[in-house]
Parts: sequence; structure tokens; C-alpha cells
Amino acid sequence: MTETGQGKDATVDAEALYKLVKRQLENFWEIETDNREFMIEMIHKALEKLNRSFSVSKNKYYQKNGFSPYNSVQYSVFLYYLSNLAGKAMGGGKIADQIYYLNKIMNGVDWYWAIELPEHFLAEHPVGTVLGRAEYGDYFCVYQGVTVGGNWKQGEIYYPKIGNHVTCYANTSIIGRCEIGDYVVISANSFLKDVQIPDGSLVFGSSPRLVVKNYGKSRIWGYFSECWEVE
Repeated sequence: MTETGQGKDATVDAEALYKLVKRQLENFWEIETDNREFMIEMIHKALEKLNRSFSVSKNKYYQKNGFSPYNSVQYSVFLYYLSNLAGKAMGGGKIADQIYYLNKIMNGVDWYWAIELPEHFLAEHPVGTVLGRAEYGDYFCVYQGVTVGGNWKQGEIYYPKIGNHVTCYANTSIIGRCEIGDYVVISANSFLKDVQIPDGSLVFGSSPRLVVKNYGKSRIWGYFSECWEVE
């Protein structure tokens, strides 16, 4: 397995990565058909998406050391992209479900293949994160124990809409008909349900008694400049 820094000429060995994923899948399920060519194609596409996301991250494990399947955070994001791409290419199916489930077993994250995480997505120690159906803005960052999901209200289920440059610290929850603006930091252990959060806010506490500090983009940007290369 060749490991590379992002943006360099060398590439990850897709064949070796395919063999690794295949062996891991076969530890849990019987693989019915030989889908090597399809999987190699999906792996290349997943690595391209991974590179675009990590190329603007300041995380040293992404920028300096490059992608490694033995870094569990990087591998969890890779497996999400792989399951998402495979699921969309095949209109669902067993292989997408299996890769999603493999990610859940190995890395402790619940990121179903059918959700659409943004082009730039960063996870820091994401064990226990559950990212459900929602509208995710770009430059989304989560820490451990984060939950995003729907809420039934008057016979209808509502899902959150999350803006660009949103960071969710440990054990935060965004549930139901929430509209989260751009440049928002949600503090650890916060619980948001059916609320609107304006741009440039720092949020803490629990619904219905949330505390929302409207600092504006310029002040909030300081929280993001440590993670991302661009505004």
C-alpha cells in the first residue's frame, strides 16, 4: 500500500485497497459475485473525493502523512464515500449496504450510504456519530457522539438543513425542523430541536432554552481557520 500526501503525484494503490476492503467484507458476509472492475472504479472515485476534501484541511494526518487505511478516521470517511458512490451507481443494492455496515462495525460511525455529506467533510474522533437524512452544507465538521436526524411532527417527519462552515462539537444533537445558518459553532453537549440559528452564531445549551451568541462571520471564522485552509 502506497501512502501519499494530498496533492502529490503519487497515488494510493487502488488494487491493494480493493483487496483490503474485499477481505474485510468477506470476514462478515459471503460475496456473491466478482465485482473487481466495478469496485476498482468506485475506489478511484472515492479517493478523488477524499483528496478534494482533505486538500483544504489543516489536519496534519491528512496534509502531511496522506491517506492511510490504517488511520481509522480517514478510513471511515473513505468507506462512506465508497458506499455512497457504489449505492448511487447501482441504485442501492447489497454492496452499498455491506460497505456502510462495515464502516459501522469497524469505526463506530453510522453514516448511511444514501445520505449526501458535502464535498468538504471533516471528522475528528467521530466514534458514535449518527448522521441521518439532512441537507448538509459544505465544510461540515463533527466530533464524537454527534447526532443529526429527523423528528415526527403532526404526522410528518422533518429533517435539519445545515449551512456552510458548521462545526458540531462532542455529543451535540440537531433534530427535526432545524435551520442552521452559515459559520455556526455548536458547543459540546448541545441539543437543538426545531430551531433556527442565524449566521455567525455560537450555540450552547438545550432546546427550548438554547443560548445563541450572534458573533458574526468575522469573529466565528477563528474557530474554522484552525481546521480549513479557505474561507
